[in-house]
Amino acid sequence: MTGGNEARAANQETARRDGRQLLNAGNGHPRILKDGMSKFLPVDEQLDLLQKGAAEIIRVSDLRERLEESRKTGRPLRVKAGFDPTAPDLHLGHTVLMRKLRHFQQLGHTVIFLVGDFTSLIGDPTGRNVTRKPLTREQVNANAETYKEQVFRILDPAATEVRYNSEWLGKLGYEETIRLTAHFTVSQMLERDDFHKRFQAEQPISLHELLYPVMQGYDSVALECDVELGGTDQRFNLGCGRELQRHYGQKPQIVLMTPILEGLDGVQKMSKSLGNAIGINEPPGEMYGKLMSISDELMWKYWALLTDLKQSEVDALREAVAAGRAHPMEVKKRLARTITAGFCGEAAARDADENWTRMFQQKETAEDLEEVSVAYDDIAGPSKAVTSKELEVRLPKLLVQMKLAASGAEANRKIFEGAVKLDGRVFSSPVFYIDGIPKRLVVRLGKRAKAAVIQ
Repeated sequence: MTGGNEARAANQETARRDGRQLLNAGNGHPRILKDGMSKFLPVDEQLDLLQKGAAEIIRVSDLRERLEESRKTGRPLRVKAGFDPTAPDLHLGHTVLMRKLRHFQQLGHTVIFLVGDFTSLIGDPTGRNVTRKPLTREQVNANAETYKEQVFRILDPAATEVRYNSEWLGKLGYEETIRLTAHFTVSQMLERDDFHKRFQAEQPISLHELLYPVMQGYDSVALECDVELGGTDQRFNLGCGRELQRHYGQKPQIVLMTPILEGLDGVQKMSKSLGNAIGINEPPGEMYGKLMSISDELMWKYWALLTDLKQSEVDALREAVAAGRAHPMEVKKRLARTITAGFCGEAAARDADENWTRMFQQKETAEDLEEVSVAYDDIAGPSKAVTSKELEVRLPKLLVQMKLAASGAEANRKIFEGAVKLDGRVFSSPVFYIDGIPKRLVVRLGKRAKAAVIQ
């Protein structure tokens, strides 16, 4: 027993020594104001941002406890997310974890961008039904340099600890690797969903693949992590980190998992190979246009996972659209501008917005449309003038007046189906607002379109 305890203590000290690299001399030291109050925001305010878009947190109570401890001591939490440089270019799906890292960073915590230069040589088979082909060292190094350049479009480089897990995994040696694997059983490994499916289908699983979760778990020990971020498909691997930290005498890390982001089709996981991805290096016009092509429903997931708005702010936007106070197209344009500006700059996003609107409206107004004169009093909503410059219009009444719908019931049904466009924008609310009269609008129901002149 004594020899085992000594070995465990030696292993723990090795992991701490290999993993301890402060970003600067002040990093990790207590940050306390003169009155004894921490610089960190109240825990509830921090959780409002940190829980936004999270699919699962293991456990929220533990995260709250650790945040409270952080406020008392002034010690920032150590938060990491690992990225295997398996491809040179990132898309928006990859940035979901990076943005959550940014949220921790904005709250004053230490974020660690971990480049899995060692584990990528193994290849994590997550989501695959076949053994992943390992990369060469040259490919890993080239991709890692590209990753570093791209990630700092989201994270603050001066406040980010960039680490490579070859620092400690490359030093483990055969004996220590065997000791690590002894903490897990083959049956535990087969609980991992993709391994289980392949085993049941009698598809091969290579021995080196079983090492991947163990190696990822040791990363958390080496870096003494308080929190690790990962997608929902990483649940098993993230749990391995908690298990190994217990063995090394550390508090088990909190696991925060984010959902998998669907691509442009709204169904499949965003992937370049599926042709449904938005690359973060794409020209602003292409990025903006692709964002405008997503469905209204998917838009809310993009707001939650790809912007810095708090969940309460996203909920307020959604309520405004549902109540007819905001046009879904305008909210989507704001989303496209926000995301495009984050990667391409405000000026480029503004130009992309103007160009898209100009092109789209030209497409809708290029036809020789029949003009229909409509009296505002015949289509006015109950409140009529909302402000001195804003007039309420009942869309079903407008469709009937223009003879695009035979009845209010038919008009309401078509609006609900998303078959109605105003100036080229799908409109799914029975109420909209105009900025005064006279007003000319292109109204389209299915393939039929007319120009309304509201007076």
